[in-house]
Amino acid sequence: MSIEARFRLERAGFALDVDLVLPGHGVTAIFGHSGSGKTTLLRCIAGLERAPGTLTVKSQPWQDASFFMPVHQRPLGYVFQEASLFPHLTAQRNLEYGMKRVPATERRVAMDQAIALLGIGHLLDRLPDQLSGGERQRVAIARALLTSPKLLLMDEPLAALDLARKNEILPYLEHLHDELEIPVLYVSHAPDEVARLADHIVVMEGGRAVAQGALTETLARVDLPIRLGEDAGVVLDGRIAERDGNWHLARVEFDGGSLWVRDTGHALDHHVRVRILARDVSVALEPQHDSSILNCLPAEVAEIAADAHPALALVKLKLGKSAVVARLTHRSACGLDLKPGLPVYAQIKAVALIG
Repeated sequence: MSIEARFRLERAGFALDVDLVLPGHGVTAIFGHSGSGKTTLLRCIAGLERAPGTLTVKSQPWQDASFFMPVHQRPLGYVFQEASLFPHLTAQRNLEYGMKRVPATERRVAMDQAIALLGIGHLLDRLPDQLSGGERQRVAIARALLTSPKLLLMDEPLAALDLARKNEILPYLEHLHDELEIPVLYVSHAPDEVARLADHIVVMEGGRAVAQGALTETLARVDLPIRLGEDAGVVLDGRIAERDGNWHLARVEFDGGSLWVRDTGHALDHHVRVRILARDVSVALEPQHDSSILNCLPAEVAEIAADAHPALALVKLKLGKSAVVARLTHRSACGLDLKPGLPVYAQIKAVALIG
């Protein structure tokens, strides 16, 4: 089952032209810089903005040339940048409002379940102005879930929060990803959020989807038109294979090798994600034994592309079935005579355990 969205919208100063087939499960990130069309696409899917095109969600037509399902009939939840809670209602009453929109026979998310998933049990008697920004957003997400949506739309839900509140709410979003079967379209311009939450990604630029695919594969591409600068890097899925209590490290195995990372307390065999930034990867022709870098893995050069600055290159390295990206100067790449197919060693200085 999938989500098929095809829109072509033209208006003064902006055009949206997308043809997407998205998974009907997991989290799909709609990613791009400000003004790339992310929110416009989301509003078209919600029906808040009417654009010529077609939309089918899990085999149910929501829009075509002769039919347009009104917003209030679309079985979706929408979480905005601002929580938009009713200021005169307590958190509990805000949640009840969301639940009452759905007939009892069609409810798929229980009140207790939503409260537990978002950790808001102690907030139910408070009014919105008695809550922090992160707490208000958690209540807003719970309210959206209680409409038992077939699709959850989230438009930069963390953009209005400071770093502390953002880090507070991210674990709850991970819980939603792990425990609910509701597909999520998550708009963001923040690579760290995308790396932590998404399974699939759509990269937007100038109103067009310039790339889409599985997160791990798409982030490893070095030919994307959109440049991520210091945020360029990859995400790998792995599991905790070993813990070194003496040095407070854990070894993460992935399809292509293993990496030592800081031990964050996960149990053995726990599935995790690691994020490796291109700026933290260097390349050597021989293994280095007198270096402070713990992770040195055999690899093969797969592709070399120019980066945003003319001095820099992005080098895609294959590690078995996985890949990492290194940012090097063109001078270094030429000095090592790097070319596709060349066996090398990937030296990975820092690895962020993100889930």
